[in-house]
Amino acid sequence: MPGKYHLFAIIGLGAGVTALGAAASDKILGQPGLPAGAVIKDVEGRTVGSLRVEDQGRRKSKITVTAKGLPPGYHGFHIHKKGVCDATSIDPKTGSPFFSAGPHFDLGAHPHPNHSGDLPPLLISADGTGRTTIVTERFRLRQLLDGDGSAIIIHALPDNQANVPKRYGKPDAETLRTGDSGARIACGVISKR
Repeated sequence: MPGKYHLFAIIGLGAGVTALGAAASDKILGQPGLPAGAVIKDVEGRTVGSLRVEDQGRRKSKITVTAKGLPPGYHGFHIHKKGVCDATSIDPKTGSPFFSAGPHFDLGAHPHPNHSGDLPPLLISADGTGRTTIVTERFRLRQLLDGDGSAIIIHALPDNQANVPKRYGKPDAETLRTGDSGARIACGVISKR
């Protein structure tokens, strides 16, 4: 297993998306410890959330996401391998948009839910808003900002974290690839702030 994540909070909020306001000094590229973030947009190009990623020291990263205007319930929430969010890029196998973001980000060859970019599901309240903060040892911020970048994806369905009861048999290929989290409904390119 490539490290652990610690769920600090999953809280449905009535507030809208908070800005990722960063000081001007945070916009200097290449400095260690400066945050990165993303504006998360749906397939119509509407802003539905924001993401902030910060180095926490001791090989940990802190991820904070705030969302609004999404369907209530749990949603798969993952970092994907490429920093490209093209809603017209359609997965030929599933018909899902944002195929341009590639598969889940992984620093090895792990099955789901042990990809480096696999995160706990995101809970959206009845009013369409949500917020969560996670601390993970699975990656460092600089690893998300490699040559082809990375993206945050919110999926239509909950992520089953590959938890399939033994009475149903082994998890199938889709469960081991994505946790059966369904179509990609929102995407944001992660970049230095």
